[in-house]
Amino acid sequence: MSLITRFLNRRFYYFTIILLIKSIVARDVVFGNGFSWLTLLTELPFFFAVFCLIEYFAGKRKMYYYLIVNLMFTVLYFSILMYYKYYGIIVTTDALSQADKVTQVGESTYSLMDPYYMLIFLDIIVIAVVLLLPKFRKARQSADLRPRKSKLWMAAFALSITVCLVNVLPNRASMNENKQAEEMGLLDYEVYNLVDKMMEEETLTPMSEITQAKINELKGITEPTTPKYFGAAKGKNVIILQMESYQDFLIGLKVGGVEITPNMNKLVQETAHYKNFYTMVGQGTTSDAEYVVNTSLYVPKHKAATDVNVDKALPSLPKVMKANGYATATFHTNAVDFWNRRELYSAIGWDKFYDQAFYGDEDHVAFGASDEVLYKKTLPELVKMDQADKPFYSMVISMSAHHPYNIPTSKYRIELPAEFKDDSLVTRYLKAQNYADYALGQFIDGLKSSGLWDDSIVLMYGDHQGLPLYSLDDDEKALMKEMLGTDYGHTEMFNIPLIMHVPGVTQPSEVDQVGGQVDILPTVANLVGASLANQIHFGEDLLNQSSELIPMRHFLPSGSVIDNENLFVPGIEYKDGTNHKVTDGTLTTSGGVTEDEYNRALELLHLSDSYVQQLPHK
Repeated sequence: MSLITRFLNRRFYYFTIILLIKSIVARDVVFGNGFSWLTLLTELPFFFAVFCLIEYFAGKRKMYYYLIVNLMFTVLYFSILMYYKYYGIIVTTDALSQADKVTQVGESTYSLMDPYYMLIFLDIIVIAVVLLLPKFRKARQSADLRPRKSKLWMAAFALSITVCLVNVLPNRASMNENKQAEEMGLLDYEVYNLVDKMMEEETLTPMSEITQAKINELKGITEPTTPKYFGAAKGKNVIILQMESYQDFLIGLKVGGVEITPNMNKLVQETAHYKNFYTMVGQGTTSDAEYVVNTSLYVPKHKAATDVNVDKALPSLPKVMKANGYATATFHTNAVDFWNRRELYSAIGWDKFYDQAFYGDEDHVAFGASDEVLYKKTLPELVKMDQADKPFYSMVISMSAHHPYNIPTSKYRIELPAEFKDDSLVTRYLKAQNYADYALGQFIDGLKSSGLWDDSIVLMYGDHQGLPLYSLDDDEKALMKEMLGTDYGHTEMFNIPLIMHVPGVTQPSEVDQVGGQVDILPTVANLVGASLANQIHFGEDLLNQSSELIPMRHFLPSGSVIDNENLFVPGIEYKDGTNHKVTDGTLTTSGGVTEDEYNRALELLHLSDSYVQQLPHK
């Protein structure tokens, strides 16, 4: 009997070993417990169940079914690896439906890939060759590929399904998707997630019960009858600058005596710098930041807002500003159809958008024209809007410092110490943000020389994290610790700056107050004297409230929440969750987010989902 015939006859065992190895690789990357008894108990039964069916029913095409199953499971494990490296959670069918985006952000995706990941496809190529090449026909014909109509196969199938159910059923209540996947098994979790999605009938809170008073009660705030600074900047322009992948630790950072963001360092000396401000995006990352800031609503669970919410007539900051006599426009060098922005912009009511058609592909960096081109071409348009007969609200979205931060070497403006290797994600990030800071400095100078700076509210914030904790290797984590003086964790990763310049209102200051992107809309509305009495919003005015409750989604497990002092991440349930101080990210066992805050944060997310789903179509 040839070696190939022996392999074909013992296919059940060999394919089990092959897929077990792949599951060990995936679990080791995601959970850090590659080979363990838990791996055997949670991953093997799923393989057995599928293979028993193939053995029982399939005949001469049996090996092709094995190969197809192997390919499907391998692609799923590979997707889990890649998705986790950026998002820090387990990929779901919702995320897999966005596979078309991979081709458009290919460089960003490929940068997450360790070369050994590709080895999990090697066996498929080898087996396919054996099944297809004529020279192996005799070995294939010698193999026993008859259906195995034995009751033992059905008994083994039933036992495997039972073990899968035992893995799944006790863990359904866990809020933490990563813990669910670890305890259920990766394949069990994916099937459970798919079935649960198909059978789920979400009970929506009726519109009549979704009131601002209810939201404020859940957030633990009371809106003042006469808010401070209401209308203090009435008639002023509003310019919001969304900075790509910008994290707060960059401000004031020096590496080898070199300032990484010298222009921002100067800027915070003349503005209000909210240093405990947090990103609240989901799968849509940059487009989600646009959504949250302009609607004061939370992102949907494990979906991009631009894929599910943009068919609605969304209440928004552009609509509020237009109702108060403002012209509105948004500026982005990427194509407007990427992440379905055309529909987003229609839903939130921008008067006009500028995209790649306006900026062209001049001086290409990342996914479009460079930040230098963005600011150079945007400034004259803002000046034109300023010369019109009404004030304007504009949003400017930078993009050059986009993951994986492979800006042209001609854009490098700093040299870093030898330990910052050129191929390191941290090195590339710092150099890309240094270039973005250079371009930003030119824009700020342009705003000042044109007179716009003194006649405008200017807000700047990071859209989302730039250095995913899950993508960093040990050397990069050591570099981060050396730079920051503390371990790089969740609080540092999600901490973005908010820079606020309001003529006659804000003073140069470093503000400790906790806030999130959802708070920008009510803060701006208060400053320009726009009432939100008839508009639902889940954020709060940062100039009048100081008690925060920020539900986090997608990049952290469901149930994660930030309050004034801590970032809380649940375990299987609230009781085994962990608290991280917002000041330095250290774990704390005293105080922490209360179970009441945890439950209120979940209710806030549910109210936001219920509200959007019941809005009329645009």
